Amino acid sequence: MVTGFETVKEAISSIRSVRKDKDIPNKEQLELYILSDSDNPVSGYLPVIKKLCNLSEVKFVSEKQDGSASFMTGTTEYFIPLEGKLDVEAELEKIREEIEYHKGFLSSVMKKLDNERFVQYAPASVLDLERKKKSDAESKIKSLEERKRELKSL
Repeated sequence: MVTGFETVKEAISSIRSVRKDKDIPNKEQLELYILSDSDNPVSGYLPVIKKLCNLSEVKFVSEKQDGSASFMTGTTEYFIPLEGKLDVEAELEKIREEIEYHKGFLSSVMKKLDNERFVQYAPASVLDLERKKKSDAESKIKSLEERKRELKSL
């Protein structure tokens, strides 16, 4: 079972990753929206999160936030609004590159799964692993395509 503190550590790490990925300086304050009610495992740790991540405010919201970087910790989704902080073209290019990478990876996995000899002689555990890789790659590509559509609509 994941404790409240483990969830907080994961959230702090994810916020810092968003800063790094989006080239947002640590000295610049951010807002954090949590898609949950205020009875959340991180509620008691909000002052710590605000201090360690340089957040101006934390809000609990009931719907997804457009124009935000999002991440999940456990089953809770978090949003960091990026208005004025995001270079849309650079972000789109990064997403395009990531999609191409995952499509190439998916292609290599599909070559294995389409090879009758591989499927016939590979142990079941290896086949399960390759199928999971396929599923994960497809899921990641779908997520990136969705993010690309969101950015284009900004």
